[in-house]
Order: sequence, then C-alpha cells, then structure tokens
Amino acid sequence: MSKNFAEFPELRLRRLRQNATVRNMLAAPLPGPEKFVWPVFVVEGSGVKQPLAAMPGQFRYSIDTLVEAVGEVHAMGIKSLMIFGVVGPECKTPSGDYGWSPDGVVQRAVGTLKAAWPDLVIFTDVCLCEYTSHGHCGVLDGSGKVVNDHSLELLAKIALSHAAAGADAVAPSAMMDGQIAAIRQALESAGHQDTLLLSYSTKFASGMYGPFREAANSAPSSGDRKAYQADWRNLRSAMLESLLDESEGADMLMVKPSLFYLDIICRLKESTLLPVAAYNVSGEYSMLIATADRGWGDLKTLVRESIGAMSRAGTDIFISYWSNQYDKLLKE
Repeated sequence: MSKNFAEFPELRLRRLRQNATVRNMLAAPLPGPEKFVWPVFVVEGSGVKQPLAAMPGQFRYSIDTLVEAVGEVHAMGIKSLMIFGVVGPECKTPSGDYGWSPDGVVQRAVGTLKAAWPDLVIFTDVCLCEYTSHGHCGVLDGSGKVVNDHSLELLAKIALSHAAAGADAVAPSAMMDGQIAAIRQALESAGHQDTLLLSYSTKFASGMYGPFREAANSAPSSGDRKAYQADWRNLRSAMLESLLDESEGADMLMVKPSLFYLDIICRLKESTLLPVAAYNVSGEYSMLIATADRGWGDLKTLVRESIGAMSRAGTDIFISYWSNQYDKLLKE
C-alpha cells in the first residue's frame, strides 16, 4: 500500500460501514423514477390485460387497459414509456406495411395516452420485425437475405407515422446501416424537428431476448439476426456502431442488453457527450425473478444491485421492466 495511506490498525475501513446511517451517507443513490422508461406491449381489442408467462409482472395490454396501468406508474413518478406493437398474423406481410398505418395499434395508443397524460414522454420502437411475416428487422430479397437500403425507406415510414401520431421520441432498433441518417432526414423534411431520436446504437445479437420475442411474437421464422445485430465478441465494432449513429444525428444512444455489457456502457459514456440509455432486457428481468423464485436470492436486493451497477457504469436512462414495480423494489 502507498505510504500516502495509513495502515492497520490506524486505518479501519469498517468504521465507514458500521451502521446504516453512515453507509447511506457515503453511498451513491439509486436513480429516481424520472430516469426510468417502462417498455409496454400493446395489442388490438379492449379489456385485454394478458399476463406474460416468461415475464411475471408484465402484460400485453389493449389501449384502454394500458391507460389504466400508466396511471399507476405515473403516480410513482415514472413518466416515460416505450411502446411495442403486438399484432396477429393477419396484420403481417413480407414488407411489414401495417407498421406505418395511421390506424395501427401503436399510433392509436400514442394518441390516446398523450390525451390522457399530456406530460408523458412516449418512445416508440421503430422496427419491421413485429409486422413482417418472416419476423426479420428488414425486408428480404429472393434468397432470404435482409436488404439494407430498401429497409431504410420503410423504417423511415414507421418513424414518421409515430411522430405524426404524437410520439415524443422514436427508437429505431433494426440495426440497419444508415437508419439514423435516413430517419433523421425524413423527420426533418416532414417538419418533425423536435422529435427525439433514440438509437438502439449498440444492440447485440444476444441470447437474452427470448422472453421478449415470446411477448412480442417477433422471433424470425428462419435464420437469426447475427448478420445485422452487433457481435458481442467484437468490442471495436460495437463502439463504432454507436459513434456512427451519433454522427448521423441521434439524440441519445443505447446499449442493449445491459448487465452483460456494463463495460460497453462505461466505454460509450467516456466516448460521447450524448445521453446513454441502457435497455435492461427481458432475459435479465426474468433471470432475476427465476433466481428469487428458486430461493437463491432476494428479488429486491438483486434488482437494486443490478440497477446500481448500470448506474455506476454511466447509464443516464434506464429502459427497464422493473419500472412498473419501482415503488416496491427501488424506492428508497
């Protein structure tokens, strides 16, 4: 140890941990509810509140029941949502054109929620996977390969339809090259200069998305997404993805998933002046619940420790399924 420090027995670090008051005085606080975005799944119909087996505590909501659920999280101080549309096979086509319908379930949900809660900040997921019959994030050519450039036009259409419906922020998740520039240009040209653009800028081809794909009915019918989502083995490419999206006009950057990628969050935070979001994904959520259910850990302790780790790594915005349980699990 450096001679600049005292040594035992003069130095006793346990003095700083001897009671809760001292520990809390020295600890970094957990992020407040204003830092959280609640991801929600919205479906057609009315009176629908369908539990998700793989994600206990989360549901598929029809628009009317979602308004009620938002009232509960709004009372906790959480005033931000990210909306994912979930539609049946009758709405899915090879090009995913339901995604930009002005009467689509996401577009109607945005308008209804903004009318009910004017101070709500609504993010919308912009991707084709929920609306394509093949489940990929872009359109396919005759050989089954995802076509990048044509997909950009369709992603821009979806983003424009969400902005026109009143979304405060659009969040493209398809991981197509050039998607941020294409969407930013489309928003500017249509007069939506104030619409925020949150990029899923470093989104990994991860094994942690299984519960989400069940919830959103968005798993690809063939192949996988490794040809367009980031390779978790390649740090330099993962960083470059985010820095390129910053140069294309993103307002905020995102790392997804979060808990296995705290090093990426930390490095990105050091490399940009933009806000950094972390998506605390479905597999991470379900993993902690399963651990607690087996008696291998206390859920509240696990959740608080995981959110604390994300905060320590440099996360500014927490996109997390724990949001609707903030008062129970995270409130100081």
